Amino acid sequence: LFWLSAAAGSLVLLRRGPRDALSILSWALLPALVWWFIGEPRTLMVLLGTLGLALFLRAGQPWHRVLLVSVALGGVYGVILGTVFREPIGAMAQELEKLLPQVLNGLYDTLSDVERARLGALIAPVLTGLIAALMQVVSVLSLMLGRYWQALLYNPGGFASEFRSIRLPLGPALLLLACMLVGPNFGPQMAMLTPLCSVALFFAGLALIHGLVAQKRLAKFWLVGLYVTLLLFMQLIYPLLVVLAIVDGLIDFRGRLASKDADNANGEG
Repeated sequence: LFWLSAAAGSLVLLRRGPRDALSILSWALLPALVWWFIGEPRTLMVLLGTLGLALFLRAGQPWHRVLLVSVALGGVYGVILGTVFREPIGAMAQELEKLLPQVLNGLYDTLSDVERARLGALIAPVLTGLIAALMQVVSVLSLMLGRYWQALLYNPGGFASEFRSIRLPLGPALLLLACMLVGPNFGPQMAMLTPLCSVALFFAGLALIHGLVAQKRLAKFWLVGLYVTLLLFMQLIYPLLVVLAIVDGLIDFRGRLASKDADNANGEG
């Protein structure tokens, strides 16, 4: 439940500021430091990462920039994880490499020795990136929970409108896409960027769906169906949301729908 501590800490920081919140947040940091001492750094990493994102949001930065900063935060997570958990991640990568002939079926036999070595070298960075991306997701969700609590207490409905308006501009969206696709060509360690960059696009895709449902006044059933489908078929829905976020950066679905509704003088859009 360390994510609850991160959400509560971000709530205090968003409302009171770093100076007033320091005395309260120190009590949350103390057990996290103890966990790091006994070999579990992720609690402190997520707590500090969430507070860092909260500071950025409190400074008046929009949510799409917070998501972009979370990519850099995920990179920091990856570097720390790659250092602290190098041996267990390396051991897991070796076991997964042994399974590649079964996973790829006959395709693995057609690869050259150089291609097999390159594929094997990508496993450990991708594993590190996946773990770091999971922590990145937890940090963003903890911040969103803290922001939701703040809106619930002081500005009811404010977080819903904030989240629904999240949209990555085309430039940053294409940059994230380029890092996902081209990054591994610059070295195995750069493969860690693929899952990290996808997180920001994933949240932007979720915001797009929430915004469209609210804009068209659709039933909540559509959102429930989205999350149920996401849990059951994540390997399909997750990349679909990523693609939608990129396309939205080019087309701006919500802006186009809003302008069409505004053209209806009778207000019956």
